[in-house]
Amino acid sequence: MFGSRKQKIRQEFDNKLLSSIDLAKQEWDHAKETEEAVSDVDEEITAQTVLARQKYLFLYREARLRKVHGQRIQSSVFDY
Repeated sequence: MFGSRKQKIRQEFDNKLLSSIDLAKQEWDHAKETEEAVSDVDEEITAQTVLARQKYLFLYREARLRKVHGQRIQSSVFDY
């Protein structure tokens, strides 16, 4: 009875965090592919890749601190 609202809110934000991690991983993978595909890599492309990586790692660390466990498989694991 008591604290159920708090648990629902925590679960909602944990799900949002997992979705954000999945999106950040996709963006990082895309940035890496772009950097590898371009023959003339400039500082901007490298900076975008580094930024995407740091965003992903930040969200990942936040999930570990919050002890979030996803019940789903990350979409980046699947090969289409």
